Amino acid sequence: MKVNTQSVNFNADPKLITFIQKRMDKLEQYYDKVIKSDVYLKVENTSGKANKIFEARVSVPGDSFVVKKQCKTFEEGVDVAVASFERQLKKRKDKLRA
Repeated sequence: MKVNTQSVNFNADPKLITFIQKRMDKLEQYYDKVIKSDVYLKVENTSGKANKIFEARVSVPGDSFVVKKQCKTFEEGVDVAVASFERQLKKRKDKLRA
């Protein structure tokens, strides 16, 4: 699957981009018709610790799913978002079977 990663107002570490690619590739296990995904990484200028925003859009034929998570680290955001996408893609697959 093609994962387009954009980091807003900072340069993302290549290790982070590789980590995101691996996690997003696992979504194809749950729904094999995933076309592409767009990932946006943002850092908010706040005094709170949870200032990292992970936003992703997964495109499937006829629909797209969006998840936006705010966490302490981008890795945590990726894990939570991928879990959410797994649930959404499983639901979509079950609907199409019915």
